[in-house]
Amino acid sequence: MAPTASPPKVPPVNSKPSQCAPRFLQMTADPVIMETPPTPSAPRQSQHSEIAKAVMAAPAVTMSRTKSTSSNKEGADFLAPPDLYPILSDTPLATAPNSPRIRATTIDVPGLTKSKVSPDGRIANRDLGSKLVIVMVGLPARGKSYVTKKLERYLNWLQHDTRIFNVGNRRRVAAGVVEGPAKAANGHPPPVQGTGLLSSSFAQLDIDGIASAGPTHRRTSSTGDIAGSMDQTAEFFDPKNTAASELREQVALETLDELLHYILYEGGSVGILDATNSTLKRRKAVLDRIRQVAGKEIGVVFLESECTDEKLLEANMRLKLQGPDYKDSDPVQALADFKRRVKMYETTYVSLGDFEEKLGMQYIKMIDVGRKVVTHQIRGFLAAQTVYFLLNFHLSPRQIWITRHGESEDNVAGKIGGDASLSPEGKRYAKALASFVAYQKKHFHERLLQKHSTSHLPPHMGDTTPPNPQYRNTYQEDDEGQPLEKNFCVWTSMLKRSIETAEYFDEEEYDIKQMRMLNELNAGNAEGLTYDEIRAQWPDQYAARKRDKLRYRYPGAGGESYLDVINRLRAVIVEVERMQDHVLLVAHRVVARVLLAYFLGLRREDVASLDVPLGTLYMLEPKPYGVDFKVYVYNSQTQWFDYKEDYKLKNDEQKDVVIGR
Repeated sequence: MAPTASPPKVPPVNSKPSQCAPRFLQMTADPVIMETPPTPSAPRQSQHSEIAKAVMAAPAVTMSRTKSTSSNKEGADFLAPPDLYPILSDTPLATAPNSPRIRATTIDVPGLTKSKVSPDGRIANRDLGSKLVIVMVGLPARGKSYVTKKLERYLNWLQHDTRIFNVGNRRRVAAGVVEGPAKAANGHPPPVQGTGLLSSSFAQLDIDGIASAGPTHRRTSSTGDIAGSMDQTAEFFDPKNTAASELREQVALETLDELLHYILYEGGSVGILDATNSTLKRRKAVLDRIRQVAGKEIGVVFLESECTDEKLLEANMRLKLQGPDYKDSDPVQALADFKRRVKMYETTYVSLGDFEEKLGMQYIKMIDVGRKVVTHQIRGFLAAQTVYFLLNFHLSPRQIWITRHGESEDNVAGKIGGDASLSPEGKRYAKALASFVAYQKKHFHERLLQKHSTSHLPPHMGDTTPPNPQYRNTYQEDDEGQPLEKNFCVWTSMLKRSIETAEYFDEEEYDIKQMRMLNELNAGNAEGLTYDEIRAQWPDQYAARKRDKLRYRYPGAGGESYLDVINRLRAVIVEVERMQDHVLLVAHRVVARVLLAYFLGLRREDVASLDVPLGTLYMLEPKPYGVDFKVYVYNSQTQWFDYKEDYKLKNDEQKDVVIGR
């Protein structure tokens, strides 16, 4: 028989508790006067929701997006039932004690944070509360795709796996207008072909008794009732067009299912649903579907892009004519048809506002692409980072120039790091750089004036280009309404070789500033050594760096990794996005690689191996649908820069690098 524990000693009823006693002892009641025993405490709940448990039990593999012809379980596609698979292999089990609340989710930054479930700082699959679904809202030609592409590029650059799921692209495939590509240019799996998006097993998916496909979400083939292609003119978007409306709703929800698969089972951190989502009914269906499949933990932010400026809206509409819906169409008829399409949407359009606020939903409203930003109930690290980035949006035309410093004495000796001065050749490069940038600054202003003279609202005969889609108060004009010449900033690091490269720029003409954030990656104990010396002294460290240059951190005081450089350059990137002036960044090899990776949307595996030779000048001009990218190479014979047409970025092995933009 097990021994019986003795009851604790209790002070007399009339005695006062000691002032030094713990508070819980001071509040203890006399057990003698208790008439009923205390109610047994409820068993402690798991710190994970049932949805999170289901995700943790799913496989740590990317599931097939094509229907399997075999009978094995690996052929099930999309959100296959979690109980078909063994426990997740890349996410350790929880080590914290059970808690009656859903576990806290806080900051996760690859390379800067670390935990047992996330040793590399990436968001673990179990932490659904740290992941984010962004649902776009807005009428056509309001800049939604522009916003989503920049946001995807920024978050991926910060190493948070992010992907856009564009309903319009899948709608064209489902309607038979275009064929689905075999593989997307950015290396992502191709969009699903509009039919058979969901497997039969997924149609019956039930998580903890919650049916994944309720009566509101009829899961059928999105092209089953369509013979041939369906016309994509304004009539297709008429709410009275029942067949087209049903197709659009089905494609939207099927695209959302693909997004949720990415978030739950492919390790994605952020999924962006790019669609109009302009009605309360559609937004409710989207939110219901997310909650049915992913539970209540996962963050959902509705992001609306609204345009009130007439010039900005007209410019956006004219740019829209270059898209796939109006390819090879008469521009006058196409513009008229597109405006009819917008009118169709406007009949049922409901902006974000009272409905979402009453339900406590997170939302962001961007007005005139950054002129005004309204937020409501923003929660979570990624949602806050999204708002921070969106506060610095604009469409003002400008140029961003990036180059390495001129050749230094350490470059000649083959040493890394250090703080050497320029060599004689490096000084000649610095002088030519100042002259060439001055020429380009003047030439850009001449082009801006010419474009301004051939851009009118409404369009005039002979206009060949649409006006720049920018809010009208984002640039300065003279008394005749002509845009004034833009300021030009020159930013260097605080290292001598970078500062000396900018010494020929006139302080009266350029705003010159030194920034410690632009310093070269600190090599710690390896500063001032050659790579051969590093390999001889620390062969293990040399091999570790070769295996994973992106995450490798040099040992010793101040030693950094590429991930460290990315995070200290975040403030620079946001400032470049915010400012409307030209800027030249005189940087170093690693810094130039990281900057180019952001502006060009390079793949993660290419960042640390990008070939960025000395004497190369990169020009980036942001556009509504990407970045205009040009490269100039210094010619020591002419002491000028030669334009390299069709320039291809290479890696260290001289293989082509894919540009996302």
